[in-house]
Amino acid sequence: MVAVAAEGTARGLATARACALWGLDAQLVRVEVDVAAGLPLIHVVGLADAAILEARERVRSALRNSGFEFPLRRITVNLAPADRRKEGTGFDLAIAIGVLRASGQLQTAADPLLVGELALDGSLRPVRGCLPRVAAAASRGVDEVIVARENAAEAAAVDGLAVRAATTLREVVAHLALTAPLALESAGPIGEATSAPDIDFADIAGQASARRALEIAAAGAHNVLLVGPPGTGKTLLARAFAGILPAFTSRERFEASVVHSVAGLLGPDRPLLATRPYRSPHHTLSAIALVGGASPPRPGEVSLAHRGALFLDELPEYPAAALEALREPLEDGRITISRAGAAATYPARTILVAAMNPCACGFFGDPERECRCLPDQVARYRARISGPLIDRIDLRVGVPRIEAAALRSGSAETSEVIRERVERARQAARVRGVLANAELPLSELRRWSRLSGGTHELLELAIAKDRLSSRGYHRVIRVARTIADLDASAEIAERHLAEALALHREL
Repeated sequence: MVAVAAEGTARGLATARACALWGLDAQLVRVEVDVAAGLPLIHVVGLADAAILEARERVRSALRNSGFEFPLRRITVNLAPADRRKEGTGFDLAIAIGVLRASGQLQTAADPLLVGELALDGSLRPVRGCLPRVAAAASRGVDEVIVARENAAEAAAVDGLAVRAATTLREVVAHLALTAPLALESAGPIGEATSAPDIDFADIAGQASARRALEIAAAGAHNVLLVGPPGTGKTLLARAFAGILPAFTSRERFEASVVHSVAGLLGPDRPLLATRPYRSPHHTLSAIALVGGASPPRPGEVSLAHRGALFLDELPEYPAAALEALREPLEDGRITISRAGAAATYPARTILVAAMNPCACGFFGDPERECRCLPDQVARYRARISGPLIDRIDLRVGVPRIEAAALRSGSAETSEVIRERVERARQAARVRGVLANAELPLSELRRWSRLSGGTHELLELAIAKDRLSSRGYHRVIRVARTIADLDASAEIAERHLAEALALHREL
């Protein structure tokens, strides 16, 4: 409910509804505005950041330039609940409407969610994170939301509430005053895929082992490491990997789109992601850029690749701090960034595709080129990738040099053919209640990973010989489950486990 003073009275109190964002966690905020007699000023309380404090000037200018009166009285704005920090410019519209209500210039019983930044001329600008804000409002029973025109398609992707878009503050006021209602926005098309992958597996000669490993990785969402000399096609294979990833489920599309919304990467022509994200950051990036951080926290590359793939080329060249920061997201599928007074958690369920040379010069083990590295140099180069990080990579495959005859051979399977097998394997995983086998919890892993015949003996021998860690053991079983799914087998046969163990070996 909104209490409004009659125009010209000395004191008025009004409220409006906004939404705060911490990471992907959105919470409704009640914007309380009190207009009282006193020296003309506007004071904002409720743990507001600098961007919200600057809203005082934006709101003042927007009201005056829109033809409204800015009260020359003492104005207090409280953002409740007041015990959590609020960030960003998405409160401007709610504060402006609260001022108009409290000063008696707007009388209405409507109480929609108001999300938008105000320009000095009174026009509305889009804000980051509109999608999770609107989704949170819908889940809490809000029946109407008003956003900037550029955020309309993004907000309309959420079911369960009326979405209206405005371009100016005057349009919002006219709608609330019932003089010129805003039209309802409907969900539009998702948008075109950014582009088809520029590399098809049919264009890549040879490398049967690497192709097979990437197919398994796509089918089960397993992490994969490609190791080989320069020029053998590691980067080419990784670029083709995007073309065999399965289509989004509705849940995956929404999860990935929310992260991109918070990062400000969605737009009117792309309200939701059309294809799975494929991120390929340069090796000079920092740990914060890779896993997220800064103040206020922002999602990093590993979260922007959620439900897609993250390609790290020349893996040992990345900063050690950045690589070690990958441990938590690769293990848990999420990353928590803690700052003073708040913490933000971002999803990070991505497929890591990494590539590296076997040594600094790149030719260790190459039959045609002599390696110039001393044994201790090779060891130091490989030690840049720590044991705990390697242990989180399910598949490790060599990418050797290809013979000239193989380069002239006919084309291999296309990405479309491989993707069809990947889709069938993902469907088998969804029967188990997960989106991919890499997400199977231990309790379900035991249930769905029946080993046939002499498979137990093979597994026990591998544990004793390869000294598999507990984590490595469970990752091998999950990979074997994926291989069995690609083979349309209900049980994990000895050949499935043998292939999983071969792909998990040290390189």
